[in-house]
Amino acid sequence: MAEQNNNQNNNGVEVEQDIDALKAVRLAKLQALCDADADPFKITEFPVDTHAADVTANPQEGKTVTIAGRLMSKRVMGKASFGHVLDRSGQIQIYVKSDNLGPEAYDVFKKQIDIGDIIGVTGDVFVTHRGEVSVAVKQLTLLSKSLTPLPEKWHGLKDNDIRYRKRYLDLIVNTEVKDTFIKRSKIITAIRSYLDADGFLEVETPILNTVAGGAAARPFITHHNTLDLDMYMRIAPELYLKRLIVGGLERVYEIGRNFRNEGMDIKHNPEFTMMELYQAYGNYEDMMKRTEDIYLAAAHAIGLGNKITYQGKEIDISTPWRRVTMRDIVKETVGVDFMALTKEQAQAELKRLGLDPEGDKNAAECMYVAFDKLVESTLIQPTFVTGYPIEISPLAKKDGNGLTYRFEFFINGWEGGNAYSELNDPIDQAKRFETQRAMQKKGDEEAQAADDDFVEALEYGMPPTGGLGIGIDRMIMLLTDSASIRDVILFPTMKPRKN
Repeated sequence: MAEQNNNQNNNGVEVEQDIDALKAVRLAKLQALCDADADPFKITEFPVDTHAADVTANPQEGKTVTIAGRLMSKRVMGKASFGHVLDRSGQIQIYVKSDNLGPEAYDVFKKQIDIGDIIGVTGDVFVTHRGEVSVAVKQLTLLSKSLTPLPEKWHGLKDNDIRYRKRYLDLIVNTEVKDTFIKRSKIITAIRSYLDADGFLEVETPILNTVAGGAAARPFITHHNTLDLDMYMRIAPELYLKRLIVGGLERVYEIGRNFRNEGMDIKHNPEFTMMELYQAYGNYEDMMKRTEDIYLAAAHAIGLGNKITYQGKEIDISTPWRRVTMRDIVKETVGVDFMALTKEQAQAELKRLGLDPEGDKNAAECMYVAFDKLVESTLIQPTFVTGYPIEISPLAKKDGNGLTYRFEFFINGWEGGNAYSELNDPIDQAKRFETQRAMQKKGDEEAQAADDDFVEALEYGMPPTGGLGIGIDRMIMLLTDSASIRDVILFPTMKPRKN
């Protein structure tokens, strides 16, 4: 069945028409324009001097302005018409009158220009009797013809699948979507400003890697034909950034895309944005302060205070955030002190809790399973959880108790980021990579890849360093009250539709 759409005829009446028939009508209008030597696609520029929001925020009646944008509504009433033009800043009403525009140009507006067309207008600002700021048009130029009608006027574009696949329509029809991505840009700018002001250097590291290192994740694999070499889309920039610390840059960060060949849900997309920073002579406690500062800077950049609301839940991001060891939070939540148990006892406790140890895990690893499955989702208010097992932290300094100087922080029951006092002992690092190799041989597809060149870099000496990674997309979800990660990524990954 052909898709249906509402459009207006030249008298402003809503009519249901087949989309193909509507396109045919618009193509005929375009042909008529071309025949009259008025092909809009030949126009290369238009001198805009202001935007809709500037006019509506400070209406100076009688001032002549030139704006351009998409015609979003059109109401024809004989020799005068009203409409709304949408530009990047918002909408403004236009008043198009035959006496002002001229009969011939007005006839073109009435008969040849449709909702969705891109137009440029010059006219005088005035305020209607109802108080709406408007522009009385004196000149009007068709800049681009919309050959396919916009989604139905009254119901808008609500189908999420179509919204994500056709983000251009989503941005046109749903103004709150545009606002979300403007806020995203402001948040990232705020993070950069905070780090730049504190002496951090923004750098770029490779997207294509010969070793899929820096995180425990399944990579995307590609092939370089000239080198006849399999390569990996990066899962994390960590090992390259720490090479720069070895090289003496001392404070570096990168905001960029990572790629992980894993599941998709409201919190996961195969490509996503991460911020990683590394600070020589710092530790993971310094990274806690940086995390708090970054979140507050991001929130304040988009006009939020220290308390935000996400999907009806109030979350307080004022500092200091709670700090708790994994051992204590697991004991508090599920009533088991795994670190006081033998391996066998810990595995038995997991089974009692309805969890599968999935292999011969020690007490610390069993503690992590309990935390991951039963505790993480309960951490709604910002919380730093420390004391991660060494077995799942191959790049973090160990604390002497089988645990590491590492934290992950949680907000709304989600992991928001990860930080270490970075392991800078090349001998220890080489041993841990060997452990990861053994895990890979046993079939663990998410074991970290060993990077021998990185070990060699450590052999030249890396200072004590604190490192931090923050998931930018999840941060933006929280700060913009967006229900899905797809709502904060302009072009999320979608399975192609079958023809």
